Amino acid sequence: MDAIAAAQALSEIGYLLRQDPKEVFRAKAFSAAAWSLALQRPDLAALQRDGALTSIEGVGAGIAKVLADLVETGQSRYLARLREQMRQPARDDESAVDFSRYQGDIHSHTDWSDGRATMLEMAEGAKALGYRYLGITDHSPRIKVVHGLDAERLVAQSREMADVQARVDGLTLLQGIEVDILEDGSLDLPDAVLEILDVVIASPHVKLRQESAAMTERMLRAVSHPHVDVIGHPTGRRPGSREGATYDIEAVFKEAAKHGVALEIDCDPARMDLSPEMARLALEWGCIFSLDADAHAPAEFAYVPMALWMARRAGISEDRIVNFRPLDELTMALEP
Repeated sequence: MDAIAAAQALSEIGYLLRQDPKEVFRAKAFSAAAWSLALQRPDLAALQRDGALTSIEGVGAGIAKVLADLVETGQSRYLARLREQMRQPARDDESAVDFSRYQGDIHSHTDWSDGRATMLEMAEGAKALGYRYLGITDHSPRIKVVHGLDAERLVAQSREMADVQARVDGLTLLQGIEVDILEDGSLDLPDAVLEILDVVIASPHVKLRQESAAMTERMLRAVSHPHVDVIGHPTGRRPGSREGATYDIEAVFKEAAKHGVALEIDCDPARMDLSPEMARLALEWGCIFSLDADAHAPAEFAYVPMALWMARRAGISEDRIVNFRPLDELTMALEP
């Protein structure tokens, strides 16, 4: 049981606990411990022999007991109990998803909007993980508090990107945007701006309680837009604190498949959106996926390895996830 496999087990425990409002605190504790494992990659067997599992940041006695079970048996009895309690047991058709073949993250934020790191720091963090490419997808202007980018600021950002690109070898930066899907399904930036970007992620952020029929039309319009590449965190949910949008997922996901628009599995522990259950349905309807950290700082890139279990549980193979494609194939997949 290596650190990444253990991180995924703790991440799943956190995800299951978030579904019980009374367990949100414990859920966050397990997610934080999973994040520590994904960042630090400690030798768990050695720490177990030395009785030092609690030396890992965020690991107290209770979580150490779960880790000890994982190290000794390769399984977690606690996770197995939670799966049964939440009626989400392991399935016999889960896929194999190997992080070592992950090529790059296409959803990240910098201090140009609400990120907490510079573009250079984000690029260096991605390069340190061996990524071949990184999408810089700061927010569009709609939500004022995140200081989103309009056309003029995107041009200014492109100049900084050229400078950063010259300083970071072996990593290709993709300029993009996380553009808001407005209430009527139109997007928060004009087509003339969107068409020149490498990656366009369209996301629902506001008015998520819109009536179902109107929300369905809103999402259908977004997935059929010729410049949209990915639907970011498709329901906008935050398990344990905010329900996601309600709409005709079959109609929307089938339309996404028709247009070759990827649906995101956002690995941020606060989102986990799409859920494994919804992702499995989307796979059956022919969709492709983007598996992203939605990172706002370099350390948050670790969200992807700790949440790979979501794609595995959904039965999604690597060939259906755009982040496992080399740059030239990714570029072709993102073309209109």
